[in-house]
Amino acid sequence: MSKQPQKDRALATLLSSVLADDNGSITPPIVQSSLFAFQDYQAFEDRMAGRSDQPIYTRVQNPTVAAFETIMASAENGAAAIGFASGIAAISSTLLAFLQPGDRVACVEHVYPDTYRFMERMLRPFGVQVSYHSVSQFETDPELLCDVKVAYLESPNSVMFQPMNLMQVSEHARKHGVVTMIDNSWASPVFQTPIDLGIDIVLHSASKYISGHSDTVAGVVISSQDHISRIRDLTLPLLGAKLAPFEAFLLTRGLRTLSARMKQHQATANLFVDRLASLPEVRKINSPGANDVPGLRGRAGLMSLEFDDSVDIPKFSDALQHFRLGVSWGGFESLILPARVGLAQAGEKNSMQHFGVPPNLVRLNLGLEDAEDLWADFTNALRTSVA
Repeated sequence: MSKQPQKDRALATLLSSVLADDNGSITPPIVQSSLFAFQDYQAFEDRMAGRSDQPIYTRVQNPTVAAFETIMASAENGAAAIGFASGIAAISSTLLAFLQPGDRVACVEHVYPDTYRFMERMLRPFGVQVSYHSVSQFETDPELLCDVKVAYLESPNSVMFQPMNLMQVSEHARKHGVVTMIDNSWASPVFQTPIDLGIDIVLHSASKYISGHSDTVAGVVISSQDHISRIRDLTLPLLGAKLAPFEAFLLTRGLRTLSARMKQHQATANLFVDRLASLPEVRKINSPGANDVPGLRGRAGLMSLEFDDSVDIPKFSDALQHFRLGVSWGGFESLILPARVGLAQAGEKNSMQHFGVPPNLVRLNLGLEDAEDLWADFTNALRTSVA
């Protein structure tokens, strides 16, 4: 159904690769079937005995999903990939495939909120030890990962967007035999390929930049064949968080424009970073760019700002015309998420509360609207909100 992408192609060319069937379709057909039949007894037995890889049941294997997985594996320079029904399904299924009671996870601070919730509400009660560490601790302390089973990373991390020297951290991990996992949703394979920097397993909330259209919830994991086989044989079939064929079709569509979209996100982010530096109301800009750490090739459109006390953040938020109030990011639309909303969340302590996010912080997702229109909207709202 699909041709194996060539690793020597430029990424933009690889991502736009034609995935054709025998009828000449230039988009991967949606194979909307729950099961697959066999021509004869021997073919059925060969599949059950592991002598063939013919699809058998969509919960674990589907041609449309496989087409998406093939491109993602090549894009991240991994050997294989697995698609999941959501980003947190990819994260939880991967962690559970490598952890047992008594194991220890070392996690970066300011981790994605639902990853934090999973570690606190699921891993700890099942006897897994979890510790949180700053980016600088991971980079500078070679003994931090002693007696650790899994190092869970984000670069940059969520909300504060602190980048990490992944080459340095992977060296520390290899010294202690630690499995390294990273959420690469922010950078995408356009701006960072962690496997090339020594990281073992790469994860994405594919709902974000991979999809790019705010119409898909999905996740994907990329790694070596051995690591992917472990997940595919254990947590994928037994937890059942499979990626559906239609979502895989939408993700493949999104991948074809990923490089172009990331360049536009970067251009708008660069414009904002350059101009924000001159605004007295902005105390700090959290937006790493190309070469801030080894292996980081660009600046994504997701950043955060810390305002001074003169800015009325609710008033600023309500005055915006082109930025919508909402969670998630990575689509064509621009979004704003004030930290005060997260800090006010009811229930058990969340990651913003745990790690101490400044209340005057605002996260911006810069979408694909005209950059000058976005800047005019931002500055107009800021003027109306300053006391």
